[in-house]
Amino acid sequence: MRAPRVFAARAGAVAGAGAAMLLIAFLFDAAPLFVPAVALMLVGLAMPAWVWISARGALARRDLRADRVIEGDPLAATIVVRRGPLGLPGAEVVDPFTSSRLELSGPLSPFEGSREAHVRVVTRFPRRGLHTLSPPVLHVRDPLELARVETTSDAPAQTLLVLPRTEAVRWLSTGRGRRFDLLDGESAAETLAAVDLDGLRPYRPGTPASRIHWPALARGAGLIERRLQADGDTRPLVVLDARGPGPEEDLDAAVRAAASLTLEFARSGGCGLLLPGEQRATSIDRELMNWPAAYARLAMVASGPDTRVPAVGAPRGRLGPMIYVAARAPERLSRGAELGGGGVVLVVPRTSLSGGRPQGLRGSAVATLEVSGCRGFLLGARREPKRPQAREVSSA
Repeated sequence: MRAPRVFAARAGAVAGAGAAMLLIAFLFDAAPLFVPAVALMLVGLAMPAWVWISARGALARRDLRADRVIEGDPLAATIVVRRGPLGLPGAEVVDPFTSSRLELSGPLSPFEGSREAHVRVVTRFPRRGLHTLSPPVLHVRDPLELARVETTSDAPAQTLLVLPRTEAVRWLSTGRGRRFDLLDGESAAETLAAVDLDGLRPYRPGTPASRIHWPALARGAGLIERRLQADGDTRPLVVLDARGPGPEEDLDAAVRAAASLTLEFARSGGCGLLLPGEQRATSIDRELMNWPAAYARLAMVASGPDTRVPAVGAPRGRLGPMIYVAARAPERLSRGAELGGGGVVLVVPRTSLSGGRPQGLRGSAVATLEVSGCRGFLLGARREPKRPQAREVSSA
């Protein structure tokens, strides 16, 4: 425990007043003043000593229920206050965890109560990131509040990782779902038929008809699909760009969107996640084996002058779509993103949109999804033309 700090300004003032009264009693031979003067001096000297002795052995500590929490979710902790041999005449705990002051006088008195008091507190953290929590401070004071002693545990500060909140993805394109149409009007999923065959495997819902092994179905073996050599490159890739001088709320929204989209695609078959400063994407499968570590890195993403461009690179043979999540709509994407074979979806916070679409980007942009205060646009996609209605022509 750190050395206690004693605050006895009021007690000193009371002792000084008693000394002044005692001096007046001697000068004017006022016998009735001797008793209150001595009493004031004794109170002014005894209160700091009593509080200091009572604070010896007293301690307040915090027990956290978890070291990780999602932003906005309640987190409970327990404040444990231990009294010394003489009890605590009056106690107050100042907890930075909840920014509150807790009164603990009766439960730790020297004549009644137990040696320890437990107080359960609950708080929420509105922003993601790594938070450092200082130990609680115990204030011991006398009933007249003439003296006060502060004691702090010498335990190291606790760290708490606040993870970004994830939300369900709202798909705006009805009928097409998550297929991400390419520039030529075809679906990104349909391009899987153009790669080499690498065996067979059981059918997965959502697989295009071009990959179903129809001879096996005709023999009565059930639905079986072709496994392709480039199958690992067909999964979506979520890229997070943290650059931009915008407000921190936009970056937080982009991080939430990236986390939500990663979970959406991972549960649908797997995806990749590329964060700022990383050279290789992290593979997230359906079992979410790599998700806890990637989730923690998402919570620590920061923006600044040293923030680098995501190392997308030239995606050779990558046929899956790229979901480019940016804290601020870029004027142009990196060359690696532009070369994506499976289409590019740009996801930006709605607060950075002008007229409902990203600024500075050329070409068509079709709104395709919304998540966590962000909107996603399929770049370079062509809207489906309206089919002309057939008209009956009567012969004369």
